[in-house]
Amino acid sequence: MQPIVDTLSDLTNEEIRRYSRHLIMPEVGIEGQKKLKAASVLLIGTGGLGSPLALYLAAAGIGRIGLVDYDVVDETNLQRQVIHGQTSVGVLKIDSAEKRMKDINPFLQVDKYNVPLTSENALELFAPYDVIIDGTDNFPTRYLVNDACVKLGKPNVYGSIFRFEGQLSVFYAKEGPCYRCMFPTPPPPGLVPSCAEGGVLGILPGTIGTLQATEAIKLILGIGEPMIGRMLLYDALEMSFTKLKVRKDPHCPVCAIPAEQVQLIDYEMFCGMPAHDHSEFKASTNGHTEEKKDLEITVTELKARLDSGEDLLILDVRDPHEWEISALEGSLRIPKGQIEAAKNDVLAGRKTPDATVLARIPTDREIIVQCRSGKRSADSIKFLQEAGYQNKLVNLKGGILAWADEIDPSMPKY
Repeated sequence: MQPIVDTLSDLTNEEIRRYSRHLIMPEVGIEGQKKLKAASVLLIGTGGLGSPLALYLAAAGIGRIGLVDYDVVDETNLQRQVIHGQTSVGVLKIDSAEKRMKDINPFLQVDKYNVPLTSENALELFAPYDVIIDGTDNFPTRYLVNDACVKLGKPNVYGSIFRFEGQLSVFYAKEGPCYRCMFPTPPPPGLVPSCAEGGVLGILPGTIGTLQATEAIKLILGIGEPMIGRMLLYDALEMSFTKLKVRKDPHCPVCAIPAEQVQLIDYEMFCGMPAHDHSEFKASTNGHTEEKKDLEITVTELKARLDSGEDLLILDVRDPHEWEISALEGSLRIPKGQIEAAKNDVLAGRKTPDATVLARIPTDREIIVQCRSGKRSADSIKFLQEAGYQNKLVNLKGGILAWADEIDPSMPKY
């Protein structure tokens, strides 16, 4: 394929010395390094995938790198987000990342966007860059990145990670399929847990993120065979790589129509889930849009009620290995997956072991439902209501993390 970047920039003697191991490769050489210097790449996210991406693209000599992220560094990030360190805890991720990137390569231009990526700003943010790299972990943003790249005619270097598995592809509608050709619609809300819910092997984003950086450099230089029209599946436990063919869908609602006709939509509504941790997700009911109105209780309110002697039932819907880390005393512990399976059995009229799970959950008293941060508990409340529960079900806002932050600082966080 043709290189993404055609304009060249001169190299200084210092840059020639810095990139000497590139320059002696005939596939790169002086001309290739000039293309890297002239190139611009936008990274969506500076977390697990964004860390190796930012480090290696900066070291490789990409002239301009944009960072889109509005989160701050947390200690739980450090197990996998290697661009950040202990001294960066509490610091904006884009500031932490820029400092490390500039230490690696002082010739680099870093553009920082301390904003969530939305339908309103995506086109403006993407427009100045040659290559867009998706380092996020939620479906609304993945669909938004795809559609904006199709509309602007830009390559989308895609990666995703979960537990021990990763995926990699390049979606470039000019030369092959887009993300929607492979995934026309998102999975049902709650079916695919996030890394915060299901965990991720710390080294996994290093593997996939480095592969994404490799694909970006191949696109810029116009060398090798980019992963356009192919999906790489990586299993760390088996140390196996599997490649799948991805075909362009002639009826794709996005890349099968003229680019100028592509319209960005409300991706949170489309996916039925929030795109950002700090956003107010709105759900659709009978064609109308309204804020979710699940009953919630704060950890401070729960502590006060417990201290007053109220006999409250706390239902912990995390997985058993999480209970070993921390748990509220006296809580009833049933994983969300078992509650969902039981609900499905009840609705299907099946009498299975899963259905008996519900017998442990009373129908005649108020229940405080709790998980790690509040997402799985909200899902579990929905499942119980669908199974016929009409008693008061209250979501613990912020979950056990909020309890550790505000009530019991001695409790371990994860």
